[in-house]
Amino acid sequence: AEPLKSMSTVLVDVCAYAGTGNVLKVQKLLHICFEHDDSKDQENNEKKEDKNKKKEDKKAEKDKEPAGPDLSLQQGVSVLGIGLIAMGEDIGSEMCHRTFGHLLRYGELPIRRAVPLALALSSVSNPKLPILDTLSKFSHDNDPEVAHNAIFAMGIVGAGTNNARLAAMLRQLAVYHAKDPNNLFMVRLAQGLTHLGKGTLTLCPYHSDRALMSPVAVAGLLAALLSCLDVKNVILGKSHYVMYNLVSAMQPRMLVTYD
Repeated sequence: AEPLKSMSTVLVDVCAYAGTGNVLKVQKLLHICFEHDDSKDQENNEKKEDKNKKKEDKKAEKDKEPAGPDLSLQQGVSVLGIGLIAMGEDIGSEMCHRTFGHLLRYGELPIRRAVPLALALSSVSNPKLPILDTLSKFSHDNDPEVAHNAIFAMGIVGAGTNNARLAAMLRQLAVYHAKDPNNLFMVRLAQGLTHLGKGTLTLCPYHSDRALMSPVAVAGLLAALLSCLDVKNVILGKSHYVMYNLVSAMQPRMLVTYD
């Protein structure tokens, strides 16, 4: 099946370069993000034109034209991939944060939904103020899935840090979304992650100032974030247990010595 085939190809490629900071791969992924689905434009133009004329011709056109590939899955994974590749170095992740800003403003909906997750992946358990402000802004987005992902990303960014500013933001969000069970669920999830192990645990997959990366921890994070690309049907549906993948990334923050 085509959308899954192209998504899997990108996903395997991205996992191979996780944490390397490879600029050429990031460039290639950005090209995928900026590919445009022309069929959607045609549909929008048709709606603006006289609908009565088009009714008769539509059936004939559908038979003639093969359906174009659905880019949404591939683009979502590409955005996550940019965060995954850039997470290994400071300068690369800083540049990616600027790129994510452009994608949030000008990207299509599947891309905008993935950007908060990619921001979280590039800064796990490292609550920088610019990232928190960006995520806080998009936690009030018009699209509910962008809001869900932004709230969850806030939890990943501040996981196990007990960050006071983030905790205050999440408390405000809990009051704001008090009547929306889905958003409230994501807020509670983010609050739990922020106070992970009362501040004694972390989700950061790196040791020794980013010298060593734990592939198991990255896999756990990536599995949880990939499931959020379809947050409505997976996390807010019947498969919320996918979040347990984060357990493989949990590590104690203190130094453990052996006698």
